[in-house]
Amino acid sequence: MIRILVDSSSDYPVEEIRQKQLDLVPISITIGEKSYVDGYDMGRDEFYEILQRSDDFPKTSQPSPQAFLDIFEDVRSKGDDLICIILSSELSGTYQTAVLAKSMVDYDRIYLIDSRSATYTIKVMADYALKLREEGLSAEEIVRRIECLKPRVKVLAALDTLEFLGRGGRISKAAAAIGDLANIKPIITVTVEGAIGILGKCLGKNKAILSIIRHMQELKADPLFPIYTIFSYGAENCIAFEEKLHREGIQIADRLQIGSTIGTHIGPGAFGIIFVSGTE
Repeated sequence: MIRILVDSSSDYPVEEIRQKQLDLVPISITIGEKSYVDGYDMGRDEFYEILQRSDDFPKTSQPSPQAFLDIFEDVRSKGDDLICIILSSELSGTYQTAVLAKSMVDYDRIYLIDSRSATYTIKVMADYALKLREEGLSAEEIVRRIECLKPRVKVLAALDTLEFLGRGGRISKAAAAIGDLANIKPIITVTVEGAIGILGKCLGKNKAILSIIRHMQELKADPLFPIYTIFSYGAENCIAFEEKLHREGIQIADRLQIGSTIGTHIGPGAFGIIFVSGTE
């Protein structure tokens, strides 16, 4: 049997994890003295509400090697194949932890993929792996195709506030305050190397929406894959974005809420899109 593993940064809803029988390694987040597993110990809206009112900036904790070992040893005992699609090594040490755990198991049929991405882009890859499994492909061929897909899975998002980039140290607090006063909306992405990158800065929400659509049209979405809109907390900006997408003839498969791994840094009001480009 070929099994698929993701970590909780993929933002898969709990019910979908169960329905698709995915293996899951949780990534916990600590706010003050309390630790949570996003989507399990608290809801997404609850997380953003805590984020806004807490003086403590959330810290993510990568899984222990044992969290992977327990699954890896079960896979080995059953003679299964396991394909792991893991949060970008540029954003977390989770991938390196999985590498360590695999070296301790000494079982060749565990395949580790550094997604070079985060949130629902990992879902796109995992869903594709499930589809290929249903088509009867071998684990090795599925891994090869996922590696080819990786650079084509794109996320483009606009931030409604710079406050949380400032609180997390991604930019200075002074720059965040000035940017918010000027109504600047950065457009962010995950680079092919797997890091957070800024594509541009727009003055106001409407220009940010147009900028995302322009970037998307340049990349030419592959119609064989679903297109998802994403939002953090409060769907109003995302709904306005979807209305513009609809007028441009872009069909959306679903609207998905971003979890804590990325949500910590982007804060409420963020919106964007995930799709597979026609080219790298």
